[in-house]
Amino acid sequence: MRRIHRTRRDWAADLGLFLFAACFAAVSSQSIPVPESLGAGWRAADQVVGGLGCAAVLLRRRWPVQLAVVLLLAGSVAHYLTGPAMVAVFTVAATRPWKATAWVAALAFGPLPVFLWRLPEMSEERAGAAVTYFALIAGSIGWGLFRRSRRQLIASLRERAELAEADAESRAERARMEAREEIAREMHDVLGHRLSLLSVHAGALEFNPGAPRAEIERAAGVMRESAHLALHDLREVIGVLRTGSGDGPADGERPQPELADLPRLVAEGRAAGGRIELAGPPEGAAPPPLVGRTAYRIVQEALTNVRKHAPGAHVDVRVTGGPGDGLTVEVRDTGRPGPDPARGTVPEPAVAGGGQGLIGLAERARLAGGELTALPADGGFRVHAWLPWQR
Repeated sequence: MRRIHRTRRDWAADLGLFLFAACFAAVSSQSIPVPESLGAGWRAADQVVGGLGCAAVLLRRRWPVQLAVVLLLAGSVAHYLTGPAMVAVFTVAATRPWKATAWVAALAFGPLPVFLWRLPEMSEERAGAAVTYFALIAGSIGWGLFRRSRRQLIASLRERAELAEADAESRAERARMEAREEIAREMHDVLGHRLSLLSVHAGALEFNPGAPRAEIERAAGVMRESAHLALHDLREVIGVLRTGSGDGPADGERPQPELADLPRLVAEGRAAGGRIELAGPPEGAAPPPLVGRTAYRIVQEALTNVRKHAPGAHVDVRVTGGPGDGLTVEVRDTGRPGPDPARGTVPEPAVAGGGQGLIGLAERARLAGGELTALPADGGFRVHAWLPWQR
């Protein structure tokens, strides 16, 4: 047997409906047209049945449909079951499916055609009692349907609120993830460039400890300058992130790099010993800040990767395009050079990398509305990107 767990509120509702059924039977007992032919014993049994019907209201949660059917059928014989029957059909309409409610309503109003057919033959008192009975049953079903609709509406609103809250939490989590990814990309792009210069020069000194003093001093100066710029760029990235926008500088910090800063970036690479040729950027109107900054970062990361994986390679950097055509960025290297016995040189040692730079570049290009490809080409590597540049 299914166990019904009632809360205090449920018990209060059940006791309230029990008292309603009992009070309704007591109040309406004087107006119920009981035939004079019934004896005292039958009248007493009729009242006992009415009392049992009121007590049966407490079973409405366990067997609502069965209780309604029994009370409606018994009500055709007994005269004091109208109150319990109203409670029973109300419970069915409020808690049971539409199909069960329809069957109970059909049973309740089944005698209505017979009543209408015999209405001219009935006394005014009996006709009024019958009309009142059907009106009360109809009102009970209607009130139950209203309660069920209201409960479903509240449940739907609660579900929507929970879904909205979950969606808000999901959006907040996505925003946090995007912020962390943005921080990681900025740290990788900015610090990777400077630290790769440090690593290349340190590796060269380690590989060739007997280099002339002037060359060692120059390498040490470049390392010191790269370390200073790395700290400066780190402060710049943190400052920009603190402003909550990548479109403007933080207080006291340099602005974010633009396409016009490419010559300076190439000059730094040449000062570190790189063989870099730059064609572009196009003269005239500057691209939007996001496009220019993305192009700068693509070239910066590509040069960093050359220093890491193909030190000593020749690099061609080409930046072309204009408003309406988009901005095209291509960085191509010749691959890591081999030893030159004639000159007695060997290539500089490669630096290990995490392999995440190209993934970050592709994501940057996608966020800017463009696309990027990076594939081996002619023994080296080719990075090609297209970025939109509106008129």
